[in-house]
Amino acid sequence: MNRASDFEHQGFLVLPRFVTAGACDALKQRAETLVDGFQPETRSIFSTDEQRRTSDAYFLSSGDQIRFFFEEDAFLPDGSLRQAQAQSINKIGHALHDLDPLFDRFSRTPALAGLAAELGLQRPLLLQSMYIFKQPHIGGEVTSHQDAAFLYTEPSTCLGFWFALEDATLENGCLWAQPGGHRQGLKRRFVRAPEGGTVFRTLDATPLSEEGMVPLEVEKGTLVVLHGLLPHRSGANTSSRSRHAYSLHLIDGTATYPEDNWLRRSPALPPRGF
Repeated sequence: MNRASDFEHQGFLVLPRFVTAGACDALKQRAETLVDGFQPETRSIFSTDEQRRTSDAYFLSSGDQIRFFFEEDAFLPDGSLRQAQAQSINKIGHALHDLDPLFDRFSRTPALAGLAAELGLQRPLLLQSMYIFKQPHIGGEVTSHQDAAFLYTEPSTCLGFWFALEDATLENGCLWAQPGGHRQGLKRRFVRAPEGGTVFRTLDATPLSEEGMVPLEVEKGTLVVLHGLLPHRSGANTSSRSRHAYSLHLIDGTATYPEDNWLRRSPALPPRGF
């Protein structure tokens, strides 16, 4: 298998058994511990619909923090949670890989550094991380998108590492990807608006094609590598089983990272490599 040529051809790689079951379980346990200690002063809901993405201050200042975001369907009309907080969190983001020692060790390994270099990053920087719960029954659909829309560089260098910490199936909301779809080019950018908040800026008015998308049903321990321009999505979790995953996004430090990108980091915690 030539990973670089396969990646260039289809825009993604599926690498089974990339991490051990023990490493997956350790990350799950740590995430659950973090949620147990979360005392919400702000209830920020992460919209899984790309058209209605949350842009509140809690979200916008999360680039160099560990923040917790609720599922859209987590609350009753009166504002109370439908179920326990531990089963209501959509994700944790966006600097686990820098601020939590266990996530730091998981994210910075020789195997991942070698893979990033193999796929063409000259000076890889670990920019963003997310722990995604995909809760049973309420884990929302994530509509088709390109990661480079949110983590834009000039030239485009965004690279996604998505780790299945549990088996991902059609029933519990596995990823879907479009082979070769990264050759469409970037359709839009998610930027900070001058008047505050965020806005999508259209780069190419041609709709993002979803034709030929294939499901990526993968086993626990699998690494899915995603090109920043690749259209991908995930289904809703209609099952009684969660679909925990850990997602890590890299950019090349040789590229330009525009100031109007939504994700900003303090000069005290700049993105760093492996």
